[in-house]
Formats: sequence, structure tokens, C-alpha cells
Amino acid sequence: MKYKFSLRGFTYHFNDLKTVLAKATPQRSGDALAGLAAEDHKERIAAQYCLSELPLKVFLQDHIIPYDKDEVTRLIIDNHNAEAFAPVSKFTVGEFRDWLLSYQADCQALRHLAPGLTPEMVAAVSKLMRNQDLIAVASKIEIVTKFRNTVGLKDRFSVRLQPNNPSDNPKGIAASIIDGLMYGCGDAVIGINPATDNPETVHKLLKQLDDFRQQYEIPTQNCILSHLSTTMEIIDKAPVDLIFQSIGGTEKTNSSFGIDLKLLEEAYEAGKELDRGTIGTQMMYFETGQGSSLSANAHHGVDQQTCEVRSYAVARKFNPFLVNTVVGFIGPEYLYDGKQIIRAALEDHFCGKLMGLPMGCDVCYTNHAEADQEDMDNLLTLLGVAGCNYIMGIPGADDIMLNYQSTSFHDAMYLRNVLKKKPAPEFEEWLQKMGIMDEKGQRKKLDHKILSLK
Repeated sequence: MKYKFSLRGFTYHFNDLKTVLAKATPQRSGDALAGLAAEDHKERIAAQYCLSELPLKVFLQDHIIPYDKDEVTRLIIDNHNAEAFAPVSKFTVGEFRDWLLSYQADCQALRHLAPGLTPEMVAAVSKLMRNQDLIAVASKIEIVTKFRNTVGLKDRFSVRLQPNNPSDNPKGIAASIIDGLMYGCGDAVIGINPATDNPETVHKLLKQLDDFRQQYEIPTQNCILSHLSTTMEIIDKAPVDLIFQSIGGTEKTNSSFGIDLKLLEEAYEAGKELDRGTIGTQMMYFETGQGSSLSANAHHGVDQQTCEVRSYAVARKFNPFLVNTVVGFIGPEYLYDGKQIIRAALEDHFCGKLMGLPMGCDVCYTNHAEADQEDMDNLLTLLGVAGCNYIMGIPGADDIMLNYQSTSFHDAMYLRNVLKKKPAPEFEEWLQKMGIMDEKGQRKKLDHKILSLK
């Protein structure tokens, strides 16, 4: 279906719905690289006007990637909840934006609506919103998940403790874990990106984490971020808590990751059989990132942000404990500078929350991007205000294994202090019991013998 919009006497023609979505997207280098971006601000504004007048129902009829050629499209359409969609079914995209910003769209209403929204609807409305709109709506949505502790409560803010090591050295990993715990980090997950993805190494790392957790009775969950096939190979022998996988928004993208929906379903069922959670059963952990479909030449001419939101439909299918966008990790070819990274992160967080996901964000950039730690300070604060469930905690904010810049243990303390937020309740109780944190959420003067490297 073709679309058009007249602006100041000039008519802009768009060949199809995915072109309208791409041209309406705020400027980013990935879309320009793919030849999908608007030619200038006038064309972008015309596409945004055109998009604002489209009924939401259009996205159920005009599929941007054909139903018969993509299993993610089939997942989106086959799992659409018409009853949940009913309250907004007569809206245009512009009217939907206005409603989201209204008092009527409270947390309960937005949670009930989530199963009725397709990724394309959510991506579309985000393209019409200012940064403050994205923050205002996301801040209203509380998505709570449970495994060994409770993540996502309104007055809480969690951290993934990320003790990566370039040689998977056990003592180096242990030192980073202890350092993070001393700053109150690790309630979202203690999660390691292994330097090598072989089953034996992953098994050893899982055993190390689980022994440490049990020794100090830490109410958290562990994860080695190995490929799903590696996890599945050892799942009956190793102490697997959360099951991790990077995912994308098209079948071809997921194929480039070596996965499909069937494999994710098998992993989900295997995880449920383990039943390792103590207060909840959510155990899937997904990472995403704008640009992954483009880098795999698997985007079908769809802009990178819409592809990203389609990956949230994949995540939503498996009731995850954690989801996070690794927003600046792929590089400046996709998000050129701090401004583009900040915008993309706020979009991802808003879109994920609106679809009912427990969204976190790796507030990060690569060293060859036009960004610095000041940009990350700004983004970290904005995401905290927006109600982000968790961020990464890395020694010195410098991941020495993956070679990129993220957020430190101190950054998490800063955000909790300025926004008056606390760790997950079960984890907070443990921190107080161990003498790490006082009842006001302040870090105590620590005795170095509280935890040891045994």
C-alpha cells in the first residue's frame, strides 16, 4: 500500500508502510548507511505527519515483513490480543500518543494494553514523541519480575554485576564480584560474558558463581552469557539459573545468531523444568540492540529501531526475568554520537516497557563513537527518571574483556542516592545483614574481611 502526505504545497510519496516508518525516524547513522533515512528534515516531518494520521489497525493488515516469509511476523500476528487492543483500536498513531500522555493511561491501563500492541504500533508512536514524552510514559509503567529476588518495583533500582575477565580467570572474576557487592550491586544478576564459549569453561564459571552465592546466602541469580546451544548442552549438569540469548527482530537476524523460535521454546521449557527460583519462575534473559539486523543484512528494508522493537515481541513470548538493550555497543556505524545513543536508549526503554517487558539498559558506547562518559551520565540519569529496571555495574565502567565503556558500581550508587531508590528488597535485606549497607541505603565503612576470596 502506498502512502502520501502534502506539506506546504508539496506532496511526499512513500512506497509502503516500512518506508513511512523509516523516514519518520529521528536521525541515526545506521538508517543513513542502509539508505533508509529521510533525505532532510522536511521529508522526516512529512513522514511523521503521515504516520500520525494512520489508524493503529493498519499495522494488523499491512505487514512490513511478509507473514509467509518471517516467523517473527507470524509470532506478532498470531499472538495479537484483540481484546486487550480494543480500548485503543479506533485511535490513529497521533491520537494514541496523546492518550499515552494523558492521566487515563496509568500503570494498570498500560499493563492491560500491552498484549494488544504490536511492535510496529509501538515503534510508530515512539517516532512521534520527544525525549521527555518517552520518559514520562515509561515512568508510569511498573514491570515486576521474580526469581530469587524481586526486580522492577517503583522505588527500586537494580544492577547487573558484570565481572568479565579476558582470560576467565577465577580470582579476577571473584575480585570483581566482591568489589561490586561492596557497592550494593548484583541484585539484577551476577552475569559474566565468557571469553570462551566452550561448555567446560561455562560449566566451571557457573559452578564458581553458584558456590559463592550459596556460601554467602546471596539472594540473587547467576548467569553465564554463553550461546543458547552451549547452555542447553550443559543444562542438566550445571547450576543454570537464568538462560541467556541475544535476539533480533527478524527470522534472518535470529538465524545469524544461530537460533530460532523453536530453540528458544526448547530452552524455555528446559528452564522451567529446573525450577531453581525461590520466589518466582521467570528465568529467561535477553539482550538486544539497535543495528543488529542491519549488521547481519537481515533487516528487509526496515529501519533499525523498528527491527529492535520487533525483537521485544520475541522476548515477550517467553516471559523473561530480564531484558536489556545494549544500546551503544555495536558502534557509530549505527548510532553515531552521544545524542543518537541517548535517543535510541530512551526509545528502546519506552517501547520495551510499553510492550510489557522488564527493561534494563547497558548505558554504553565504543571508543570510536563520538560520545564520552558525560553523555553516559546524562543517559543514566534520564533512564533512572524513566523507571529503568536495571543497568550494568562494571569495575571502573571499563569492560576489559569486551572493550567498551559502560557504567560503574559508583554510577549505580549515584543514581540510587539522587533518586532515592534502593536495591531489590531481598537483596537490600542481605546487604544490611552483611554490614554493607545501613537502613537508610547508605554504604557503610567496610571491614575488608566481610567477604573473602576463598
